[in-house]
Amino acid sequence: MTALQGVLAERDKWSAVGQCAIEKTMSLVGTKSAMLLMREAYYGTTRFDDFARRVGITKAATSARLAELVEAGLLTKQPYQEPGQRSRDEYVLTPAGTDFMPVVWAMFEWGRHHLGDTGLRLTHLGCGADATVEIRCAAGHEVPPDELGMKLARRRGR
Repeated sequence: MTALQGVLAERDKWSAVGQCAIEKTMSLVGTKSAMLLMREAYYGTTRFDDFARRVGITKAATSARLAELVEAGLLTKQPYQEPGQRSRDEYVLTPAGTDFMPVVWAMFEWGRHHLGDTGLRLTHLGCGADATVEIRCAAGHEVPPDELGMKLARRRGR
């Protein structure tokens, strides 16, 4: 369990509704199709038709979800043109989209461990070893769940 610290320890005196980073993130990417589109972006998919086919959703749903991911700043549109074809957009990860990657891979790892191992593994291309998603403190220590805390930090500029 995560230990709430300082003013957060008194749960009845505050509410996270509308202020929680998890809530805000879920409002941006809280649909199955959005998460799967992000998965595909990490696999290198950039073309609209490929996203729709690989995620298995309608073109209308693909269009709506990609537009939301662009608006959220996780993907950006870049024009491309095949010879003899009209100009189209491809969807490319932004730095914020790349920063979101551990969330998707943590879900992958959780599903692999708790919903059935498909044999797929995340690996380190440099050495071939399995890769994992971990929580580490700024000093570099791995932080197990029973040592994780949450506190209210001062905002910069205040």
